[in-house]
Amino acid sequence: MHPAFRHDSSRVMHFHTSRTDRTYYLRTFGCQMNEHDSERISGLMQGLGYAQADTPDEGDVLLYNTCSIREKADTRLIGHLGHARRLKADDPQRLVVVAGCLAQSRQAEFFQEHPYVDVLVGPQSLHLLPALLEERAVTGRQVGAFEESTSTWSAELPRVRRSGPLAWIQIMTGCSNFCSYCIVPYVRGPEASRPLGHIVDEATELATQGVREVTLLGQNVNAYGLELGVRGVSTFPGLLEALSEVSGLERIRFMTSHPKDVSPALIDAMAGLPSVCEHLHLPVQSGSDRVLRLMERRYDRAGYLDLVDRLRAAAPGLALTTDLIIGFPSETEHDFDETVGLVEAVRFDGAFTFQYSPRSRTAAAELPGRVDPVTLEARMRRLVETTQRLGAERNAQLVGSCVEVLVEGCSRRDADTMMGRTRTHKVVNFRAAHPVEPGDLVEVTIQSSSSTSLTGVSESPAVPGSRAGTTTRPTTRSPSPEAL
Repeated sequence: MHPAFRHDSSRVMHFHTSRTDRTYYLRTFGCQMNEHDSERISGLMQGLGYAQADTPDEGDVLLYNTCSIREKADTRLIGHLGHARRLKADDPQRLVVVAGCLAQSRQAEFFQEHPYVDVLVGPQSLHLLPALLEERAVTGRQVGAFEESTSTWSAELPRVRRSGPLAWIQIMTGCSNFCSYCIVPYVRGPEASRPLGHIVDEATELATQGVREVTLLGQNVNAYGLELGVRGVSTFPGLLEALSEVSGLERIRFMTSHPKDVSPALIDAMAGLPSVCEHLHLPVQSGSDRVLRLMERRYDRAGYLDLVDRLRAAAPGLALTTDLIIGFPSETEHDFDETVGLVEAVRFDGAFTFQYSPRSRTAAAELPGRVDPVTLEARMRRLVETTQRLGAERNAQLVGSCVEVLVEGCSRRDADTMMGRTRTHKVVNFRAAHPVEPGDLVEVTIQSSSSTSLTGVSESPAVPGSRAGTTTRPTTRSPSPEAL
């Protein structure tokens, strides 16, 4: 990398300003890990005395926390950067910062293409953001930091978290799988697991702040504790068991999981620990064995279906969601039919569907046999129709049943309607006969459904919180077997 773009760690930086009305604007693209990272970016900026602005026009520092998983994310960012460039032209003192995976993957090349950008900072280098801003102010040069592996855990940084009963906890970072289509190992580094005690301490602190549900984050959470140097010290099922003892923590979720790392012990933990929710996001990507081999996923169709059978046998109420990629290089109509057939066989509760997007440095980017756009569009339409139909059918089975909902707040569309989620992660919009607040657990009778949400009514008062780890696992009740 050109030396002008490398952070000089020998400099001692204390970024400050004499103004007290400085502002920053932050836009986040991509996954939950990026949303979590943005909480830390906000913590760092507010620690420097900056207030958050609602629009880029109001920001003295414009920050864009980026994703590089798919080309669509790149395209969306460029539109926002065009506006940032115009704002900086009007006010040269305004700073433009690009953080996250795209910054890590492009580095000096990105500076050359976007000379108005002042700072680039990769996801493993967020702790250096204040120093980078100081260095930019002192030198007037473009500066960047791109550590290859994690040296500072996010929990060590200040945090600005949206108030409410939900929170994210990073338990590991990076990925060592190197699926042929995926850029994550190149931008997030190798797998690294955070000490179990530190995670439990963070969860305990969040619970004292009123958090009732945490989502454990990692590129491959069920590989927690498996990397060399820590193998055997902690395991992911052991972490779930420890977190289930945290007082006040009612629900534990996690994402994302790799099918090859779902162990019998994890299945037992999901079936037996009351705080662990009955939902698993389990990306399959393709139903074709030939495509799965090209993707270097290290499981086959039969193995995935067997895993689904074992999961549902252990936890009958489990909701399964997935990721699907269509148009992988050389994908044939038969390959695609195999994917649709697997979707029909599993009957997922929901699915994120994506067209294959070539990423630089990945093995799949060099493969021949790109699928033409017309075929891609037809396949995407058929796949989306299938997943939406199955999701609608799965949700319709809940009409007439009574489900436990953790209240998150008011519905975005109607201030008189509340919104929350079931333990199976289904969105529920409901009217309440009694006052309810975010963080309350309520029983909701489901009256109608769509492919993406449920609608109902709550007649009973909110359920007082019970100690996580001693509560019994709630069940969904239906007035008649025929309803299911």
